[in-house]
Amino acid sequence: MFVPGQFLTSTLRSHPYGDSIARILAFAFNSAEPGAAVKVYLRGNPLPGARRTFALGLGKAACAMTSALADEIRLINTLVITKHASPLGLEPVTVIEGNHPIPGRGSLAAGNAALEFLSQLTQDDLLICLISGGGSALMSSPRIPLEDLQVLTSTLLACGARIDEINTLRRHIDSLKGGGVARLSNGARIVSLILSDVVGDSLEAIASGPTAPDPTTVADASLILEKYDLKNEIPASILHSLHETLKPGDPIFGRVENRIIASNQIVLKAAEVQAKQEGFETKIIRVNLQGEASVVGREIALTLKESLVSIQRPFCLLAGGETTVTLNGDGKGGRNQELALAAVDALDGLTDVMLISIATDGEDGPTDAAGAVTTGESAQRANRLGMSAAGHLSRNDARTFFAGLNDLIKTGPSGTNVNDLILCFAF
Repeated sequence: MFVPGQFLTSTLRSHPYGDSIARILAFAFNSAEPGAAVKVYLRGNPLPGARRTFALGLGKAACAMTSALADEIRLINTLVITKHASPLGLEPVTVIEGNHPIPGRGSLAAGNAALEFLSQLTQDDLLICLISGGGSALMSSPRIPLEDLQVLTSTLLACGARIDEINTLRRHIDSLKGGGVARLSNGARIVSLILSDVVGDSLEAIASGPTAPDPTTVADASLILEKYDLKNEIPASILHSLHETLKPGDPIFGRVENRIIASNQIVLKAAEVQAKQEGFETKIIRVNLQGEASVVGREIALTLKESLVSIQRPFCLLAGGETTVTLNGDGKGGRNQELALAAVDALDGLTDVMLISIATDGEDGPTDAAGAVTTGESAQRANRLGMSAAGHLSRNDARTFFAGLNDLIKTGPSGTNVNDLILCFAF
């Protein structure tokens, strides 16, 4: 459970509306608490009967989701694959920490454990899968060497490929993705409870769709490599190992139910409700947000600026989704910090405005921050410290910039993952 104090930066601590904003953020994060989402679903949707019931938790929210499931039903055996393990209080259970965002040895160990776990199932059993963001990297059973998979993932992340594009390629080189878990479950009945971390909530893209049919093809995967001109930059094993996945209409999915129980929409609506309660005129301006973080940051900042003449203060504009970053420098940051950095110059000189961009998993890129805060004074404060937003943006060095201003938001890992939340305020 998040408390408002976890969101207070230097700017928010001293701001007249700082406590209100922190309450909005805490309420939004808590709305997607994965354990609560599981219990709400189960109490309204009875599970199918079975001789034995097993659970496979996969993703950043796997521990919380699995614990909630175990509170409600009896499990014969459980496998949990996650990034940050926490006590579960159930037996028997195997917990494996995979690697994220680049698959590693832990991810391979998780993939091997999943293959062994699935082999014990029969058609008389029920497998409950608890799926959340991060699962694509955390569990891997690739048809290529790990080193080649790491090169592919790093290259895709650096070129600004969208998560759905990255996961399309992952599905076509991994035996557990693109319906692979369903295929390897020996005909067991499957119910998957899913926290969506992808724009549009496409089942095949969330954790690369281990229990979902995949509408994409090897040709689609190849086109992504062509789009980013990567065919000569990746190991040859990748092109030779692309394989077709299970498609919609395959009879295997006649015994599979995939249910999304939490998503970015829930977080957006929760933020809207709390912002209104705090006295803000509130409007959701963008859903399914995608694109280059530096471009989106400027666009949203300009929307905030234009709204100053049409909406009465105080107001709050909300957006949700997931942007990407094309790496051009050697700095440190994440998509939310880069988005906030791109807004700095666009908001420069405006009075009583603020933009916050934050990752709901509490981990923005390979950093210790969840996001950052930008105001109309950020550029001037940075200049006094010898920093420029444009310079840091050119190096993809948002973390250094906001660390200097003491305006990084550090929540720690949240245990959930439902995309990003952007809030714009005028007071």
